[in-house]
Amino acid sequence: MAVSYTGVVQVNGEGRNGGRVESSDGLLETSLSIPKELGGSGTATNPEQLFAAGWGACFLGAVRRAAAQRKVRLTSTAITVEMTLNHGEDGEFGLAAVLNLELGGVDRTTAETLGAAAHRLCPYSKATRGNIPVTINAQAV
Repeated sequence: MAVSYTGVVQVNGEGRNGGRVESSDGLLETSLSIPKELGGSGTATNPEQLFAAGWGACFLGAVRRAAAQRKVRLTSTAITVEMTLNHGEDGEFGLAAVLNLELGGVDRTTAETLGAAAHRLCPYSKATRGNIPVTINAQAV
């Protein structure tokens, strides 16, 4: 497989607890903090939010590609990604995701079809398939 692009990000410090994130091109620079819900300061972003942002952006690209392949015209696209950090009785942590997709200009059946197709196309979906629970809620708006 030919390489199309490699994103490079360095994380310094304490990771999710006061760490700093910076991309090699300087376009992404942010601090990290533990969410208030987990006892942290909640004053900066966290890995779950960053993962949700990346997946959501990639997923919408896959939706647009799936629509183009099917010659479906979309009037709008939006997604809200919920990335949940869980921990089991064994103390181990895991992730779960809910992708709430809203598509304009199509009916609900078409929205669901495009959501399923995008889930097959999206590299984030491929990377997580079989590794974490994923729910896709697609609706027409």
